[in-house]
Amino acid sequence: MNTFYTVDKDNLSPLLENIDDYPQGIVIPVDKPYRWTSADVVRKVKFIAQKHFHRRNLKVGHAGTLDPLATGVLLVCLGKATKQAEALQAQQKEYLAQIELGATTPCFDMEKEIDQRYPYEHITREMVEEAVAGFIGEQEQIPPIFSAKLIDGTRAYEMARAGEEVVMKPARIVIYEMEIVEFELPRLVLRIKCSKGTYIRSIARDMGVSLGSGGYLSGLVRTSSGGFHVGKALGMEEVAAVMKK
Repeated sequence: MNTFYTVDKDNLSPLLENIDDYPQGIVIPVDKPYRWTSADVVRKVKFIAQKHFHRRNLKVGHAGTLDPLATGVLLVCLGKATKQAEALQAQQKEYLAQIELGATTPCFDMEKEIDQRYPYEHITREMVEEAVAGFIGEQEQIPPIFSAKLIDGTRAYEMARAGEEVVMKPARIVIYEMEIVEFELPRLVLRIKCSKGTYIRSIARDMGVSLGSGGYLSGLVRTSSGGFHVGKALGMEEVAAVMKK
């Protein structure tokens, strides 16, 4: 079965200049830079690719949005591979999540200032292990109000920034694996394997609540998306290098 052409650290051969040489399209796992939006990455790759392939109407998209403060695997699809973006997005994701306990923010990460502080000195590793076990499995999750979820055709974050009341509906997600990587109060680092649509920011918030405290996401790396791993993902300079004449 024909499939898309993959460009990663195992395959850094310069791309041919005719997109028709890639009939199923191209997928590039990009290590998204910190503070770049997913749309920023797509725009940059599209600009580079249009010049390389001499196609102004070249389709470029991504599979699975990453927040600006996150880094890691963002799958960028070129040409006919954009038709497979939905299937790619549906695959399992894995993250390294750094959670700061003892405080909350309105957006559940560091995009906004801390709005409330809570005691955290009572938290033990045993408490965290018990809480982690309770997160495993299928469940309903409330997304952050500062998210791209659509509410009657409007993005939730647009309504929140406008000061409108935002009521988020729970979404069905699955947490396949969760383990403690580091525990040094008030910092907690977790490895999380989950289904599409999972908001790690919400896990940070919910973890704080389950521990009788607060919690927000202070760092996030998507280490894998489906079969694509961050160790083989390309930086933006490498993306440009494989599409130079």
